[in-house]
Amino acid sequence: MKIGIIGLGLIGGSLGLDLRHLGHEILGVSRQENTCQRARERGVVDQADTNISLLASTDIIFICTPIGLIFPTLQQLKPYLKKDTIITDVGSVKTPIVQECAALWQNFVGGHPMAGTAEQGIEAAQTNLFKNAPYVITPIENTPKDGVKILEDLAQSLGSIVYHCSPENHDQAVAWISHLPVMISASLIASCVRESDPIVLKLAQQLASSGFRDTSRVGGGNPELGMMMAQYNQRALLRSLMTYRQQLDQVIEQINTEDWDSLEKLLNETQQGRSPFTTPPH
Repeated sequence: MKIGIIGLGLIGGSLGLDLRHLGHEILGVSRQENTCQRARERGVVDQADTNISLLASTDIIFICTPIGLIFPTLQQLKPYLKKDTIITDVGSVKTPIVQECAALWQNFVGGHPMAGTAEQGIEAAQTNLFKNAPYVITPIENTPKDGVKILEDLAQSLGSIVYHCSPENHDQAVAWISHLPVMISASLIASCVRESDPIVLKLAQQLASSGFRDTSRVGGGNPELGMMMAQYNQRALLRSLMTYRQQLDQVIEQINTEDWDSLEKLLNETQQGRSPFTTPPH
């Protein structure tokens, strides 16, 4: 297939490496000419340009821009497209993207490859990033079935585990396991740096090890990505945050009243409850 990729960062670049290795022709678009040049040098693409018209003859296009640029990018792209070109995205929020983009382009298929690293940019692109990782496809009632099948086949060829769900269910699920942890982790860091005793603050920084690194990692990531999660998945994220706040209040009450039995029961429940979220799917 002739595949277009807009946005040659970690996700777009990694898609290009794997799909090109599988024999597809890859055409890439980036706002920066030096990114286009580096993508060519690294073998991410066959061709790359800053001009979106390069993608006029493609069969399917992956929009790998930040969430807020997905719909504007499709608007720019539309005049150059063939009627049967499939457009998909890789955004971590689906409901507003699918609503807007499907209304503009009938062959739009919402997608979310759930893989990544802390690195960004074309230099972060790597092979096998999507292997054994979830790839969520979020069709709606009028999404063309052949477009869904083509995206599913491509995702499976990357070694991904494909899931189908509604955009709304996707957004609430990722609010729990992706967006809420970012906000909790950021709040943890913000609380720690507000320690008023400089001796205690310095000591905490010196003593911090794997536990703090694990729980603070996502809160210390890309601020732009965190903002996009909050803005575009506001409703689902607020629902999760409210539930979390109620749970935190309960823990505060148990400790304050020395209700150790209830706290022990909770910790036993969470010890058991974690496993279904962390055991790799079969």
